Formats: sequence, structure tokens, C-alpha cells
Amino acid sequence: MNVLVTGVAGFVGYFLAQRLLTAGDRVYGVDNLNDYYDVQLKQDRLKQLSCQSEFAFQQLDLADRDGLMALFQSQAFDCVVNMAAQAGVRYSLKNPFAYSDSNLSGFINVLEGCRHTQVAHLVFASSSSVYGANRKVPFSVSDNVDHPVSLYAATKKANELMAHAYSHLYHLPTTGMRFFTVYGPWGRPDMAYFKFVKAIANDQPIEVYNYGKMKRDFTYIDDVVEGVVRVMKHPPSAPTEADATSAGFNSQAPYKIYNIGNNRPIELMKFIEVIEQALGKKAKTIMLPMQPGDVPATYADVDDLVRDVGFKPETPIEIGIERFVRWYREYYEV
Repeated sequence: MNVLVTGVAGFVGYFLAQRLLTAGDRVYGVDNLNDYYDVQLKQDRLKQLSCQSEFAFQQLDLADRDGLMALFQSQAFDCVVNMAAQAGVRYSLKNPFAYSDSNLSGFINVLEGCRHTQVAHLVFASSSSVYGANRKVPFSVSDNVDHPVSLYAATKKANELMAHAYSHLYHLPTTGMRFFTVYGPWGRPDMAYFKFVKAIANDQPIEVYNYGKMKRDFTYIDDVVEGVVRVMKHPPSAPTEADATSAGFNSQAPYKIYNIGNNRPIELMKFIEVIEQALGKKAKTIMLPMQPGDVPATYADVDDLVRDVGFKPETPIEIGIERFVRWYREYYEV
């Protein structure tokens, strides 16, 4: 299978590419290598991929319409996995245009590329952030998600709507995946667990928001990639009228949305305890109020994922954090 992975130098994109290459697939990766976080980390991920014969890379911004169209026309992709996006909830308060350029303009360019080259399956990353101010837990893909509390979440909801429109209009099989707090080795330095480990290891205090009264459905990277690979192998077909009616919607498009989460939310203070145990050091904490754009809890209902692709994320937080700390110490030589 010839697969385009956008955002291939990113956290999830890198691990997905590794998994596909190991399985014997050909991977064409693109990434703009922006400086939202340490570019060296992105380049080091790429080094792990570039030594493999079935991997090709092009530095490309998805907002470059002509460049992306030329890529689609030069290749025959069996599947496109769009992992590229401007990430981060709080950063969207500082630099909103980065989100419109990447998450909106860039995504429609991907949709157009898939449409005009008859890609068999488009898989794209959404986010648990789309659930916004929802209070019902666990979060289900059938829940209303019309109340985002950050621009980042709004762009991810927009991606889902844009993808559905293309799926409906052009019969493009499309699957979106709402990721829940992905963590693990080679992860993003802007994520809380990465900041916590770095600070505690260096005897610096950590900032704990909402005074620690938070819960997150932390999902280990290997589980996320397993879910993505299984979803890739199950392109959706248009539902029958009976299926659509029973699901409570009227869409006839070959389109699906899945939650990919651990289905086991962890209290923030418990999470910090696990990090302390892995490091063998106690944390110094600065307790702060809730930050704009944040939500108090996330919790994934993964029943649809289990039913359709036979997989449920299960890596315990203790194992995942121990693996991350081991990688962190090796990579940063601490």
C-alpha cells in the first residue's frame, strides 16, 4: 500500500510511519517542520525514518496549494492519513492565524487532492477537544459537539464538517479520529506530561491548573497507532437507510468518526504521582486556576471502535510513563 502521511515528523505521524514501514507499506511523508516546538526533535524523528528504503520525504506546508496538488498528481496514494495540524489549545489564543492556515486552508487542500486523484480512503486526526463544554461522560461520537471552548477545537470540528461534505459530494470514504491526550516516547514538549518530567527532573516547580481538579483520558502512543492502522483497513461505506435512522442521523455518506482513548480517565494529581514514582523524585507544585480553553475532564466512549475494528486501548499509565521517562533520560542524556 502506498500511503501519504502528513505531519510525518510529528509525534503520531512519526510512529504511524514506522508502523506502516515495518508492515511493508511504502510511506510518503510531508511536514513543514515549523518551530511550534523544538525542530531538532522533529528532525531526529525523521532520521529514524529516512534510513528506510520505502520512505520518501518532502518538506511541504499543506497551505501550499500548488505544491500539494503537484504531489498528489505525481503519486498514486492508496490511503492518505492527515496528521498535520497546528496543535495546542493555549497557543491558539496567541497565534490564531496559524490554525486557519494549517487546520482549515491546509485541510481543504488535502481534501481536494484526495478528491481529484480518487484516493480510496482518507483518514484524519480530529481531537477530543471538540467535546468542549460537554458535561455528559463518557464522551460519545453521537454527542452534540457544537460548543467548542478553544479555536483549536473549533478548527477540528470544522475539519469533521468539511470532510463529511466531501465524503457526501464526492463519495470519498473518510474516517476521522478524535484522539484523547496522546503521550509516550518522542512526544511533544508542549504537552503537560513532558513539561512535568522535565521540570521535576531539574528540581523545578510544575504548574498545576484548576488546582489539580482535572481528569484526562491519557492514551499511550502505541494504542493510538494500533487504532489508526485498524481504521485504515476499514474504509467506511455509505450506511443503509436503516443504519442511518437507527444512529439518529440522516447522512448517507461513506463517513465515520471514532474516539481513540484509553477509556480510563486519570486524576491529574494521580498522574503526577506516577511521574514522581518513575523519576524517583517528588514534584514541587504551583497550584493555579483553570486556563482559558481548558476543560476539567475528558473520557472516551470507545464502543464504536471496539465494535467496528476490534480494538480497545489498554496500556496502563504506569507502563506508559515509565517508557516515556526511560526515553527522556536517554534522549536528553540526564
